[in-house]
Amino acid sequence: MHPENPKRLENFTHLPNETFPDGTPFLSLIHTSEYIQKVKESCTSGTYLDQDTKTSPGSFQAATQAVGATLKAAENGDFALVRPPGHHAYPDRASGFCLFNNVAITAEYYRRQGKKVLIMDFDGHLGDGTEAIFYDSNEVMYWSIHQYPAFPGHGFIDEIGDGDGKGFTLNSPLPPGSADDIFWDAFESLLPIARQFEPDIVAVSAGFDAHQYDLLLDLKVSNKVYYKIGKALIANFPRLFATLEGGYNVNVLEQGIHCFMAGVNNQPIPYEITETCSGLREWETYEINLNAVLGKLQPYWSIR
Repeated sequence: MHPENPKRLENFTHLPNETFPDGTPFLSLIHTSEYIQKVKESCTSGTYLDQDTKTSPGSFQAATQAVGATLKAAENGDFALVRPPGHHAYPDRASGFCLFNNVAITAEYYRRQGKKVLIMDFDGHLGDGTEAIFYDSNEVMYWSIHQYPAFPGHGFIDEIGDGDGKGFTLNSPLPPGSADDIFWDAFESLLPIARQFEPDIVAVSAGFDAHQYDLLLDLKVSNKVYYKIGKALIANFPRLFATLEGGYNVNVLEQGIHCFMAGVNNQPIPYEITETCSGLREWETYEINLNAVLGKLQPYWSIR
């Protein structure tokens, strides 16, 4: 079975039915008309947009509803439980199970209203589509914590933005085997820069495939980290929303979402969780990369 399948959200059937705005009119904020038409045609025939990104006759409606749900989540300060995910999608091509870039469309919607937007992406993969879309922007900051090397093959220390956007792309590349201690340190180390950006709204690309029992990566994170990140984000950025990205072990995905939301809502953590620890080799690699990232960002921000 394809990793991006309906079972990912089957455990959330107890949630109330919601109506969402049609996301179709908003696609052109990011995506080209030629690409939108290509997705429509691919969905009609149920073909692959690339080697990883399969469609079906219902995919176009699902993808546009995901955009609409993310826009509504931004308006209400909620979490959009959507599929397909979006952060790998580029303006003119699909990638990594993603058809339309839900978080980028929503960020651009608010950017055009004069808002500064921080995108905090803790999915275990770099959101390469989102990074590329805002790579030269100083109005949208993109911050990603992810395994490196891994799909999509970049997101390393030298990727900090370009032109007006130089210094506004923050990458924390983590070596395989990184656990809670490293993941949390990566978050804490770049949080001061995100605070200096002073965003008007924070968009969270909430992916849960860094979990130790996920199927697609080699990180060793527990759900305790997602709880701590949720708690820290709401403490620092009062206007916050999230949209679902990856996470392909359906049991730990549900628990991860509950833990993150408990943190955001300042509730007790809902599960007993043993935190995980990284090895010395992982720490050595991580600290070399972190120091290099901070060095490259130092001309643009105050580095403590």
